[in-house]
Amino acid sequence: MGAQIKIRAAVPGDATCVDRIAREAYAPYVARIGRQPAPMTADHASLIARGEVWVATDGDRLSGFVVLRAGPASLLLESVAVSAPQRGRGVGRALIGFAERHAHQLGLGSVELYTNATMTENLRYYPRLGYVEYDRRREHGFDRVYFRKAV
Repeated sequence: MGAQIKIRAAVPGDATCVDRIAREAYAPYVARIGRQPAPMTADHASLIARGEVWVATDGDRLSGFVVLRAGPASLLLESVAVSAPQRGRGVGRALIGFAERHAHQLGLGSVELYTNATMTENLRYYPRLGYVEYDRRREHGFDRVYFRKAV
């Protein structure tokens, strides 16, 4: 990676780029799931306005984003996505690490996330980062697998 990955709160002007990254990152899963994954249709402009989106930058380029929502005891990592040219360079891991630090700073005990059951890469990836599967259920027409990590 050229410059060091920096993570900052998203601003309204980031919404178009966040939408593009979401479409790019989740498009390969459409055929597996049979429809667009939820992050592809999310209203990122509203999420940004609510202060729930953080972006990773490499120089002046947005390279990825994460959507985070604080609950009473845990931080929900609702989605994470990395632009195609930046994949494999540690951007996703940096965003997940940011979520874990953010949860700790908020005094929350864990980070929770979910992935689609057909995203088998994620089912292997999250446990390598210390996440433990705690539930599987069908929600909003998606088969979701839930993970949690204490922070």
